[in-house]
Amino acid sequence: MTNSRQALQAVTAHVDESMGMRADGPSPRLAPVPLARDMGRQPRRDYGQVEVARVIPDPSQPRTEFAEQELQRLAANLRSKGQLHPIRVRWDESANKWVIITGERRWRAAQLAGWEWIDCHVHQGEPSPAEILEQQLIENLLREDLRPLEEARGYDALMKLQGWNGKQAAAALHVSPSKVSRALALLDLPEAIQRRIEAGDIPRVSAYEIAKLKDGVAQENLAAQAAQRNLTQRQTASAARQRHGRSAPGSRGMRQTFLAENGLTVTVTARRKATYPRHRGSAAGSL
Repeated sequence: MTNSRQALQAVTAHVDESMGMRADGPSPRLAPVPLARDMGRQPRRDYGQVEVARVIPDPSQPRTEFAEQELQRLAANLRSKGQLHPIRVRWDESANKWVIITGERRWRAAQLAGWEWIDCHVHQGEPSPAEILEQQLIENLLREDLRPLEEARGYDALMKLQGWNGKQAAAALHVSPSKVSRALALLDLPEAIQRRIEAGDIPRVSAYEIAKLKDGVAQENLAAQAAQRNLTQRQTASAARQRHGRSAPGSRGMRQTFLAENGLTVTVTARRKATYPRHRGSAAGSL
């Protein structure tokens, strides 16, 4: 009986201790006073560490290429300063793994750094494909620019999933509508030019200017010159405007179109601005 009573008292003491109760001699039991550093904070069930081996990338992630040099630099940063921001993951029952929503670069760098565990923010519930893509686009756009065509495909996929137009996508991602429209225009370029853009042969701004042209031959010619670095970005823009029938912004001169009585139109351009007489019997009226 004595042993049972002692055992019960010991268990009770352990239970009380686990609940935060303590006894100081004859004094009544009091809850311990929390430390100042513990006041005003509480644990979160959706934050914690996950084994790196149990995390996999999302196959629908807009970013498909990661520069090795950038990853090595980030891995060195992790070793020296630790992980400053957790990655965001969701549980996938079919894969029986944690799938990355955002933070794939940090996960890859953690592997290079030899880490076995990584800090994660666990998404509660099952996010929709549109929510996942939106978060991934925001992450990539804010931290490091996507390649031009990766960005364009990301916008296009998000718009199709949500049934949005370009303005709605821009508002959701907090970017300008012109940024979305310029990116989407790249998807209409011929595949040969797209391959040059993806390879980095044609700068992003030059690619946007080439996409403004509607003639495929003109696009190919201008893309070849831009890829060979025969044209600067400003020269590419100027050439695109000229082939599109527009003068460069801020250029001096004039462009005037006349309509003849027989239905013909005559366009006159000059390097400098000038006035012309509006008399009956002018060249335009006599055509």
